[in-house]
Amino acid sequence: MTAWWRTLSDEEREREYSPSSRVDGDIGRFISAYVELSNEARAACEASGNRITEVRYGAAPSQTVDLVAPKLAKELTPLVVFIHGGYWQELSKRESFFAATDCLSHQVAFAAVDYTLAPHATLDQIVSECHEAISVLRAEAETHRIDAAQIIVCGSSAGAHLAAMIALGSTDGWRPAAVGLVSGVYELEPLLGTSINDAVQLDLGSAHRNSPLLADLAGFPYALVAHGDNETKEFKRQSAELASSLSRVGVDSTLVEVPGRNHFDVILDLCDGETVLGTEMLRLIDRVRAIGVTPATECD
Repeated sequence: MTAWWRTLSDEEREREYSPSSRVDGDIGRFISAYVELSNEARAACEASGNRITEVRYGAAPSQTVDLVAPKLAKELTPLVVFIHGGYWQELSKRESFFAATDCLSHQVAFAAVDYTLAPHATLDQIVSECHEAISVLRAEAETHRIDAAQIIVCGSSAGAHLAAMIALGSTDGWRPAAVGLVSGVYELEPLLGTSINDAVQLDLGSAHRNSPLLADLAGFPYALVAHGDNETKEFKRQSAELASSLSRVGVDSTLVEVPGRNHFDVILDLCDGETVLGTEMLRLIDRVRAIGVTPATECD
């Protein structure tokens, strides 16, 4: 059976994989919200005495993670690692810190990952950088009163793709305790021939090996797969196909369409318990906590 996306014209595929087409091409206001809310979260963390630490995982300026953990934690806490979107070619950790205060309010640590953007890095290299960033966070976890067994990797759009690639497993066999995948793209071949690929420079081989939907999903961790209701058919289909593929191999997942949200603003609800997405994420965190909590070795 021919995949639906293969029936699309080049123009239709361009539109389906351009989420800005659902918001009249105006995404500036959403980027401004990322910046403003991230700045507010950073200021709130510092004001409350929750120090933000820059964790370096490589020599390049972009190879850093901003991490904040609850002070005075009596137990080692879960960690939400957030990987930003931007089709692997835009944004950074600086615009990606908005969920930090919501996480801290629930005694959860938060980290925003930076990575080298295309065209300065290939997608293979970007995936490798994200693996290395989380490897360093795992190695330093107890230093920050984080339980390395309770690391949750989340991402938005291209960041959801990267989080799914992390969930396929690292070279040492490690996988996250769970993943939160929001508005992601999980099969990359449809991007070939679109303007999105001008910077990323995927070929058929790199598109296939970086497509979670084409990988062996056995052993994939519990996944929250979400998207806004105001998204293109292809973004919705990709999320539904991932959830369905996980179910076929016996992996538990939750598929959520968030009402009143689009590709760009849905992620702002990430750990906000007053929202649909935030409620589901907090349930995911509780699920991970149920694995067991490790007492901290010391407290301030």
